[in-house]
Amino acid sequence: MSLKLFTHMFKVMGGPAELQLYLQNNDAAVFQLAENEARRLENKYSRYLNNSVTSNINACAGKSEGIDLDKETAALLNYADIAWQQSDGLFDITSGVLRKAWDFKSNQLPKQKQLNELLKNIGWDKLNWNAPHLTLPANMELDFGGIVKEYAADAMTAILRNAGVQHGLVDLAGDIGIIGPHPDGTPWKIGIRNPEKTQTAIATLDAYNGGIASSGNYERFMIVNGSRYCHILNPKTGWPVNGVAAASVHASTCMVAGTATTTAMLLGAAKGRSWLEEGGFNHLLLEE
Repeated sequence: MSLKLFTHMFKVMGGPAELQLYLQNNDAAVFQLAENEARRLENKYSRYLNNSVTSNINACAGKSEGIDLDKETAALLNYADIAWQQSDGLFDITSGVLRKAWDFKSNQLPKQKQLNELLKNIGWDKLNWNAPHLTLPANMELDFGGIVKEYAADAMTAILRNAGVQHGLVDLAGDIGIIGPHPDGTPWKIGIRNPEKTQTAIATLDAYNGGIASSGNYERFMIVNGSRYCHILNPKTGWPVNGVAAASVHASTCMVAGTATTTAMLLGAAKGRSWLEEGGFNHLLLEE
């Protein structure tokens, strides 16, 4: 029996999701396996849910006893540690507190004094992480938003492979996991959004496996006094990145691709491009 391409769309983690799988028949159970995994991770790590792991961690801030974490969460924190080191402290999952100052719907810039106060509560090196035990200083928070959607794309592709899928694609609002090429051996052609005309593609990346992540100054931003301020914030200054309009990376996993994309944007155009080239990443970086 020949394989046919079936699609399944749903919403998760605040955005659209789409599964494109080559199957012998439209097996709803296979699609549901992957969707369930995305929802499991959303429920586990959402900072909006009071009983999530993230909320439990942040509730322990300032408490000397700290918290013991499960293996999956410990693995994510170990990854965050490596990402922080390899990005020279620019990729930092403690920087989510900056959202208290930045409201991109307000069209108003925060006061430097407010940013200075928040910067005191940022810094991966300020917490005590000795797996599986974490102690978080008072007023600090962890935010898995920078890695969990990419991690979910990888986890979903793993589940689908284990279910026998050999050709398919997972797309979580642009964070993409790839399960082999099309059945005829041709690659998936992933369109890279044009930051000037976001409904069109400016280029495509060919991918047979791995993951692709993209980010840009077009996602969430505001324009104040003629200057654009986007949602990717430098944890050392508290201010948005500039110089890079968009970046896309193809890597062995979507999580690595996402970390590399964010790091490149934080480094700026010249340093970001050099960093990606030194890392051997297949990438596209567009300057502002």
